[in-house]
Amino acid sequence: MTDTKTPSRPAPGRPKDLEKRAAILGAAKTLFLAKGFEGASMDAIAASAGVSKLTVYSHFGDKDHLFKAAVVSRCDEQMPAAMFTVAVGTPTRQALLTIARGFHGLIHSDEAIALHRMMIANAGQSPHLAELFYEAGPRRTLDGFERYLRAAVQAGQLDINDIPRAAEHFFVLCKGLAHMRRLVGCAKACSNRERDAHLNGVVDLFLRAYAPVGKRARR
Repeated sequence: MTDTKTPSRPAPGRPKDLEKRAAILGAAKTLFLAKGFEGASMDAIAASAGVSKLTVYSHFGDKDHLFKAAVVSRCDEQMPAAMFTVAVGTPTRQALLTIARGFHGLIHSDEAIALHRMMIANAGQSPHLAELFYEAGPRRTLDGFERYLRAAVQAGQLDINDIPRAAEHFFVLCKGLAHMRRLVGCAKACSNRERDAHLNGVVDLFLRAYAPVGKRARR
């Protein structure tokens, strides 16, 4: 893989210019989508951000870390970590719908669809890139949702034996067939009404499966 390493790494805790960091991330998100991982050089990212290449390396160390940071940044815009920390007393259905809408909005965005297409196109040639993407995006989102589910189980709001599998099922259901249709280009983004009908159905199904036994009959 080319253009991925720098001779030295910044010392831990070194102060950074947040405006420059944000500019670099913005440029990286745009160029990785437009040109792909290999096509988006560190020189081009630096030029687009209005900084030197040394500054890019100083903030992110190498191209791999910059790509991961760009994926994390995009996910955080739609699904911040705080989304998985639910206030005490929040109805379970409301919390699940909030997470479902955030996830649906993220993966059905034009940027996410373009990124998924890029990852699929490069799957055979760049397994390393696929692993970077998975850890920075899907794996991180699953970890956040699993934390929420564990808290809900401990609070007696849900009854789940296999939390990782339940989290996986939830997000696969949220994607729905519409996501595959968008990926292959045979459908446009669904309307808010279609989205809400789909996600309400997903949450209802999830609660029928995992609500505590005494509450299932009432849902």
